Amino acid sequence: MKLMFLYHPVKNLKESLTFYRENLGFEEAWREGDHTVALKLPDTEVQLMMEEDDDGLTAGGVFLVDSVDTFFAKKKNMLRFIKEPIDIPPGRYAIYEDESGNPMRIIDFSNE
Repeated sequence: MKLMFLYHPVKNLKESLTFYRENLGFEEAWREGDHTVALKLPDTEVQLMMEEDDDGLTAGGVFLVDSVDTFFAKKKNMLRFIKEPIDIPPGRYAIYEDESGNPMRIIDFSNE
């Protein structure tokens, strides 16, 4: 697994973008519709991904795996998945929780 994004759920994407751009100088890396934006972080390949999210989950990492479906199949009886694999524009995505209840997000880029 490789850390790709720091995931930050936000209440208002437009206000959050203004904050990170104007106060910290972060530049936009990519955007998905009106609900998700990634920002470049200095001196790292990891990006800050902000999303207007109603799931009520906390911030955390998004980790790249070779295949979300394979990871899920191998780990579904060992890990507590709170979101089973779903399609997203670049590939597949799922969320499980660690022992402390922190969300651990996994992604693959199978549709690129």
